[in-house]
Amino acid sequence: MRFIHSQEELKIPEGVKISIKTRIVTVEGPRGKLVKNLSHLAVCFSTPTKNQINIEMHHGARKSVAALRTVRSIISNMIVGVTKGFRYKMRYVYAHFPINVNLEQNKETGLMEVEIRNFLGEKLVRRVVMQPDVAVEASKNQKDQLELSGNDLENVSQSAADIQQACRVRNKDIRKFLDGLYVSERGNIMEQV
Repeated sequence: MRFIHSQEELKIPEGVKISIKTRIVTVEGPRGKLVKNLSHLAVCFSTPTKNQINIEMHHGARKSVAALRTVRSIISNMIVGVTKGFRYKMRYVYAHFPINVNLEQNKETGLMEVEIRNFLGEKLVRRVVMQPDVAVEASKNQKDQLELSGNDLENVSQSAADIQQACRVRNKDIRKFLDGLYVSERGNIMEQV
């Protein structure tokens, strides 16, 4: 079954500028600028008023119509990113061997690297490279905590997922060995007052 016309609308807040050209969405705000290429999706964008975007699809099948809400969510996450930013907090969890984490910046690529040592007492050094524009720092007021922050939700969450995946326990009973680095809190950098 095909849907003749499907539409989602999105309100643009004050202080945010959005430009869409050939399905490449550029969002500019007080915290910076984000660009996302959506050319692989067959959607149409229109701006009936200055502070509203309509995302439309004509004659779409059920699965392609589901992409409308996804496009709307992607653009709304970009708006939140350039206004408030995203912050993920990760805690180290260990029973016996304390996990050592070092943070450094790669000189060639300029990306941050997280180096994890002594995980379950192993000599193996795990290195995780962060996504572009993701800042990592050790928490100042909480022991054994990392804070990842940035404007792009996909990059921040993917970096957190990469760190968590690097510390998966293998060849042991995972009900007993719960060691690792886990996301403990998600939020915005600039909180609502």
